[in-house]
Amino acid sequence: MGFKCGIVGLPNVGKSTIFNAITSANSLIGNFPFTTKEPHIGVVNVPDERLNELEKIIKPPKVIPTILEFVDIAGLVKGASKGEGLGNQFLSHIREVDAIAHVVRCFKNDNVVHSYGSVDPKRDIEIVETELILKDIETIEKNLSDFERQAKSGDKKIKHNIEVCKKLKEHLSTGKLARMLNLDDEEKELACTFQLLTSKPVMFIANSDEDGLLYGNDYIRIVEELAVHRGSTVIVVDGEMECEIADMNYEEREKFLNDLGIRESSLDKIIKQGYFILDLITFYTHNEKELRAWTVRKGTRAPKAGGKIHSDFEKGFIKVEVVKYKDLIQIKSESLLKEKGLLEVHGKDYIVQDGDILYFRFNV
Repeated sequence: MGFKCGIVGLPNVGKSTIFNAITSANSLIGNFPFTTKEPHIGVVNVPDERLNELEKIIKPPKVIPTILEFVDIAGLVKGASKGEGLGNQFLSHIREVDAIAHVVRCFKNDNVVHSYGSVDPKRDIEIVETELILKDIETIEKNLSDFERQAKSGDKKIKHNIEVCKKLKEHLSTGKLARMLNLDDEEKELACTFQLLTSKPVMFIANSDEDGLLYGNDYIRIVEELAVHRGSTVIVVDGEMECEIADMNYEEREKFLNDLGIRESSLDKIIKQGYFILDLITFYTHNEKELRAWTVRKGTRAPKAGGKIHSDFEKGFIKVEVVKYKDLIQIKSESLLKEKGLLEVHGKDYIVQDGDILYFRFNV
């Protein structure tokens, strides 16, 4: 499908509640561990103000936004790296996603049992991270063992691989996440092949109540402090409230949020942040039938971007015509834009920019 963001955390922190609100996929919610045994996947539209502005100018019959996938993964418990709870199954599901949304409980409620008896964001975050680190150490040790068996050949590349593995193992063994280790480009290329869990980009979701959402609380501040040291972002969510307004129409939802003094839904922030931490950009195409947004990673060249639309666009690529979003919004006419010489023509080396409106020319 596309890019996946996995929702993880301890049991009973509100993962499925937030997943339901984001995706309206009706994941089973329960006040006991392992309600979610198999991951549920929901496809969500990425909020995009630019697409709305383009629609006003182009006036297409149909508008199709770009999407992200969110995956609701079973709650993790201490010892998961050794198979406790749904350990190995849980960790394998995390390996399959591109980024992690780590939900942390930041509210008190005697009716919702906490797996460890109290609300403690620091402890909860460290439990999850420790299990991911332990699993990564196991992964590195396996690869290191394989490389050491091959080392007898005297291959310099194998020797380099061993050095990188040892570097990663030493770093992880101090309790640090893989993504916090500085590696050069060659080392990063090798590390990517290991699919380390702690190398994935992370955002923290502080699941709170309405007071916490509006005014903050000590639990949220703890998560924010920990996130700074990890180079991560925190989004505060009232999961219960978001579930309540998820079924409202757009106007009702906006009025409800405005009455609370909230400019943007927390869930829209989560979706946008998922897009950001995955290092994604949006480009647009349109014809007589539709205006459509597409997702690619930053640095993607034009033929590869065309391949997202159809394989023929990549295989038979000739050139790409590029209109800049800011130019079209300012001039409000593609024909006038062309007259002013603002239509760019590029070859296969063109790197697609966020907001580009693209017209692919290709041979069938």
